[in-house]
Amino acid sequence: MKRILFLLPVFFLFSQCSCKPEELFKLAFTGLESLMGEGFLPSEEIRNLGNFQGMSVQLGQSSVDGITEAVIFLRLENGDPAKLSGQREILARKCAELYLKDFEKAMDYQKITIQFIQTDPNDPQNMALEEYTFEVSDF
Repeated sequence: MKRILFLLPVFFLFSQCSCKPEELFKLAFTGLESLMGEGFLPSEEIRNLGNFQGMSVQLGQSSVDGITEAVIFLRLENGDPAKLSGQREILARKCAELYLKDFEKAMDYQKITIQFIQTDPNDPQNMALEEYTFEVSDF
């Protein structure tokens, strides 16, 4: 019951807000970047390289032969097939370079993995994934 009494005013506050939803999202993303580090969210420059419809970042760890490394996963979804038809490894390297240039905490990670994901518009369960992994120290 207390939860409902708390959520009701919060819902009312946001439903009556005269601000634009874009401003609320911008505020939320600003808070996220201040927590994760400047440049955590991928730039529009990366989006434009492949005309990607979706972009996301996940920070994690991978373990190979008992060695644990911190990894950045940059997921780029549904890019323009014409822009992706060339040498994808070169495009992946350029995306990694741009991301690492902007992300202030990039040197805390050993690797960056660029994931190109294409989904079938008729069947979202049908998707193709290509991954390219680079050493952060190479940039």
